Amino acid sequence: MDDILLYVAIGFAAQMIDGAIGMAYGVTATSVLLSSGVPPATASACVHAAETFTTGASGLAHWKLGNVDRSILWRLALPGAIGGAIGAYVLSEFPGDTLKPFISAYLLLLGAVIIWKALVKRPREAPAPRAVGPLGFFGGLLDAIGGGGWGPIVASSLLGQGTTPRYAIGSVNLAEFFVTLTISATFFLTIGLSLWPIILGLIIGGIIAAPFAALAAKHVPAKVLMLIVGFVIIALSLRTLFLALH
Repeated sequence: MDDILLYVAIGFAAQMIDGAIGMAYGVTATSVLLSSGVPPATASACVHAAETFTTGASGLAHWKLGNVDRSILWRLALPGAIGGAIGAYVLSEFPGDTLKPFISAYLLLLGAVIIWKALVKRPREAPAPRAVGPLGFFGGLLDAIGGGGWGPIVASSLLGQGTTPRYAIGSVNLAEFFVTLTISATFFLTIGLSLWPIILGLIIGGIIAAPFAALAAKHVPAKVLMLIVGFVIIALSLRTLFLALH
């Protein structure tokens, strides 16, 4: 029971961050599991199994609060699910840690771009996002391989293009449900799922946090959200690069 409560707390904290700024659930939860000695493929499988439920709850909350742009949603979800299935299969056969430094370097630069955009005057009308399909595919692929990264890659790229923060975050959260469902199914068919106390704890904590996180995304000012997103990306990227180089 103590172990389950620990993972409930981890799931709650991870979903509050993810639901409010569109990223970091997988990175947070996967980092804890890896530090406990869980193999990368198993850690990613556990996190994505839990995320199937938490992203469903989070996506529904964002939908009800009007944070979802349907045109962005489906252009992300379908390619993301395909990329996620491929990534999960690759991780079940090969370790994906060698990709992390390169991804982190990209995200580090992207975090700086988002902070810069938050500090300059935004146009009245947000521009239409570009290359959404390829972005979804790439995000789903790397999310499965790295145990997390859908939000930092996809939400950050949309925000970097100038997409309205609440619509970028809400659409990315709901699309993530379809991506994690596909990744979890792929892991189940390749390596199976285990460590159910961890999965259960992450699910409970995430579902409790989901509506509160969606409210935060709706009511927190866009500039504040973008600054938080930028600094979170930079911090996570620097941590990954530091661990990779030592």
